[in-house]
Amino acid sequence: MSRYLVTGAAGFMGSHLSEALLARGDDVVAVDSFTDYYDPSLKEENAEAFEVARLDVAEDDLPLDGVDGVFHLAAQPGVRASFEQLDVYLRRNVLATQRVLEQSGVRVVYASSSSVYGDAEAYPTPESARPKPISPYGITKLACEHLARAYGGDAVGLRYFTVYGPRQRPDMAFARLVEAALEGREFELYGDASRSFTYVADAVAATIAAMERGTTGSIYNVGGGEEATMREAIGVLERVSGRRLDVRAEPAARGDAKRTAADVSLIARDLG
Repeated sequence: MSRYLVTGAAGFMGSHLSEALLARGDDVVAVDSFTDYYDPSLKEENAEAFEVARLDVAEDDLPLDGVDGVFHLAAQPGVRASFEQLDVYLRRNVLATQRVLEQSGVRVVYASSSSVYGDAEAYPTPESARPKPISPYGITKLACEHLARAYGGDAVGLRYFTVYGPRQRPDMAFARLVEAALEGREFELYGDASRSFTYVADAVAATIAAMERGTTGSIYNVGGGEEATMREAIGVLERVSGRRLDVRAEPAARGDAKRTAADVSLIARDLG
């Protein structure tokens, strides 16, 4: 049994990770700042199965006593909002990561993002591709990777590709799509980009494997391996639900990549 600190433990990924660790017998020190990017009561529901301490990673000291490793998932998500609130993203992403790296003294597995690639130079995109973020959010995630290298500790970064599943944020496309289908409302489709969608249980398994077997200093893509467009996702939901969805096409949002496709050969080789 190991003891892990999980930041952002009441969020989408963090709550699933915390539950997975507890289910296999690990001790979890769960912390979250319960920010208002979306309704904090949803995060409270996410964490009903375990205890979460309210803590601001960018400001407060981390509870590291007896901890064998840190899963740093706390962050300010969202590409579009980052254009208007860069100060918030710098604090909750860059400064918070710096504080974790500075304090930890144990292995840190931290969340990066496929947003660091922007409109990538190759598809599927390997980790060796030159990062070209096209949003302030992507820039903050790339900055976190550079901080991890600069501090030189035992850190492993994970570039998650569009994770979906139960408890996903209400602003995410799949959540909005399902809600529109259930309530018979119009669904606003911003562009029709293709994504390498990743189921949350697979992302959690990769995150735990990175803690246990990842190479120090490495950065890994975490992706589902296949691409799909939102139009294709809409078609699947229409077939499953037996309903025709009312879709209103809108231009692609600023900062959204036209395509993401994860080359997962490195993580498959190193972590299995």
